[in-house]
Amino acid sequence: MPTPAQDAPIAPQPVISSRFAGGDEGYFTLVWRRFRRSVMGMIGLVLVVLMLVIAIFGDFFAPMDPNEANIGFAPPDSISFMNPDGSFSLRPEVYPIVETGEFDAVTFQPLTGPDLTNPTPLGFFVSGYSYKVLWLIPSNIHFFGAASPGHPFHLLGTDKFGRDILSRGIIGSRISLTIALVVVMLTTTVGTLVGISSGYLGGRIDAWTQRFVEFVLAFPQLPLYLALTTLIPITAPSNVFIAFVIGVMAVLGWAQLSREVRSKTLSLARIEYVRAAIAVGSGDFRIITRHILPNVLSHIIVAVTLAVPSVVLLESFLGFLGFAVKPPLISWGLMLQDTGSYSVIGSYPWILSPVVFVLITVFAFNALGDGLRDAIDPY
Repeated sequence: MPTPAQDAPIAPQPVISSRFAGGDEGYFTLVWRRFRRSVMGMIGLVLVVLMLVIAIFGDFFAPMDPNEANIGFAPPDSISFMNPDGSFSLRPEVYPIVETGEFDAVTFQPLTGPDLTNPTPLGFFVSGYSYKVLWLIPSNIHFFGAASPGHPFHLLGTDKFGRDILSRGIIGSRISLTIALVVVMLTTTVGTLVGISSGYLGGRIDAWTQRFVEFVLAFPQLPLYLALTTLIPITAPSNVFIAFVIGVMAVLGWAQLSREVRSKTLSLARIEYVRAAIAVGSGDFRIITRHILPNVLSHIIVAVTLAVPSVVLLESFLGFLGFAVKPPLISWGLMLQDTGSYSVIGSYPWILSPVVFVLITVFAFNALGDGLRDAIDPY
């Protein structure tokens, strides 16, 4: 005869989704799910992706030839949706800046002003100067520009040689971001290898390695940057000069990351699964690559995203002083050389436009780094 307990209906058991239990999700999936909740992190990710795309396809996005000279120190063109007769137009138009035929009474420079009688209509996917997509495929199509080829316009004005600042800023992102990414890649690789090896092996190797790291960190970096960059002749090719600058930045930039990675390795080397791997006879290389490096990787990723803005700022500063990039190459720091005097800034404030490119880059990578740090840190 069944008992009352046997007659009672069986309550359904709650079903726990693997999405919340984490059973079917990997580590990077969980990090991505946490990262998506960060608004600033997502904004930084979108900006970083856009900057990389614009840097790779810079000629496509640049509306003007960055080396074409027009009117020196011309102010930004005015954009209007109104026709000269006062009617509304769906297609935006710019009024080019031309010389008025008069001269400034103090500086004796020719005065410029908008040509209201000759508006330039804008459009997307228009023809312009010729270039090669990815340095291989010839093309002359640009993302936006003057609907009629041969009509110059300058949305951010021109520099002292009459070259378009917007186009030079877009093309200059290649050099600035390339220097930053290559330097960070080199410093991350060297700093990670030195830090993990020093922290795991310990003993005299760790002691001597850390004394060398302290020796590198003891140098005042800015005077050393300036001293080392002056060793290369001015007549050297631009590629050689960039390689030398990258090498100087990389040699002086790996030490801090190695200290951080070493401290992480010292704590991980005492964890049970690392001791168990040592007990079963695993080699040092296997322990470092399979057990320690994956646990240090999260800190390295965040350090990379936060190191890129520092290198961009350093390159801009060295370029402003004339120690980073030489013409005919273009970088944001080199463009800022025109802002060397207060009189120029006061008369032509639009030449500070490259600062906006630097600010956007620093903000994007810092926001991305903060979002990754919050997503990766389990606490």
